[in-house]
Amino acid sequence: MSQLAYVIITPYSLYKSRTGGILTRLITRTGLDLVGLRMFAPSTELVKEYAETILSANDSQDRKIQELLKQYVLQNLSPDPKTGLRRRVMVLLFKGDDAVRKVRSVVGNLSPDRRGGETIRDTYSDLIMDENGSVRYFEPAVLAAPNAEEAEKKLKLWAKYSDADGGILENVISYGSTDKSERTLVLIKPDNFKFPTGRPGNVIDFFSRTGLFIVGAKVLRMSTAQAMEFYGPVREFLRAKLKDGVSAKAKDILEKEFSFKISETDQKALGEILGPIQGDSQFDNIVRFMSGHAPGDIPKAEWTNPGTEKCIALVYEGVGAVNKIRDVLGPTDPSKAPPGSIRREFGSTIMVNAAHASDSAENAQREFGIVKPGENNFKQVVEQAYGKI
Repeated sequence: MSQLAYVIITPYSLYKSRTGGILTRLITRTGLDLVGLRMFAPSTELVKEYAETILSANDSQDRKIQELLKQYVLQNLSPDPKTGLRRRVMVLLFKGDDAVRKVRSVVGNLSPDRRGGETIRDTYSDLIMDENGSVRYFEPAVLAAPNAEEAEKKLKLWAKYSDADGGILENVISYGSTDKSERTLVLIKPDNFKFPTGRPGNVIDFFSRTGLFIVGAKVLRMSTAQAMEFYGPVREFLRAKLKDGVSAKAKDILEKEFSFKISETDQKALGEILGPIQGDSQFDNIVRFMSGHAPGDIPKAEWTNPGTEKCIALVYEGVGAVNKIRDVLGPTDPSKAPPGSIRREFGSTIMVNAAHASDSAENAQREFGIVKPGENNFKQVVEQAYGKI
């Protein structure tokens, strides 16, 4: 039976850049479909309501662990009492058969006597006791529902607050008085989602080297219209750039086929005719790769429908965000990317190159307007599963 399951990545796990590793385990070990992703800065009201739902007779965890989780949520998800800043959490939604049990088995339970590293909590959580049995330090790393009934109750709660407390977060990072922060967009492209793989999480791990902060996240199925607008500036570049290459190739083919010589002037004329055609063809390939359909593949009335290909849209914030992200990403052509860059590690062609990143703060704003990373499709997914909130 298909279910909806959630995982909440805690503020500490986000701060320690463990997001990629957590996502990798969830995707590869559950085989479930990642259908939703949203950043939250929980209000006091949301934290209190969520904390009250943690104590459950249906949870296999010991009651003392449940009490510990409740206190953790109240203390660590609430706004910082010293600065007043709200804390960041990331909520992931997974869909598929027996999703809640599969997610919980990968998340694992909490115990001071863990012996292996099989689960997320085995690796990333801490429950340290003193000699008297009192808790010295506790960090659960992630939060997840124990069963389908609890998942529904808690997801409805987070969905209720998803407009007010979620989206592209504002004023959640503290900066020095002279620091000038900026935001940039990253798209983890469809080539990372062809089958359940750790690549999306691995790409996020690479970006974590920048020391920047994720303040927005969304699962994106780019429409044909969005892809056309997003990559619109590339179209004229392709039409002009490809003239010389296509004209030289056409000259060679025609001279071989018809046994006559083509002058330099005629070759240039061929480029003027064929370059834009080749450029448009390449542009259509990009749109098809990102959305699943080129404009000519479907009726115009369907251009605005969500596409068939999945991306993750992330908004990174911090000082020098644009340049830091692009340095880790590497140049468009993976063959020219330096070792250790994302495109060198995960890219294969100029188009199938793992990820996109804005090339300026101004372009980031343009791209935000197209893909709308703050859009609340999290609530939409929850309501599709359980009805109107």
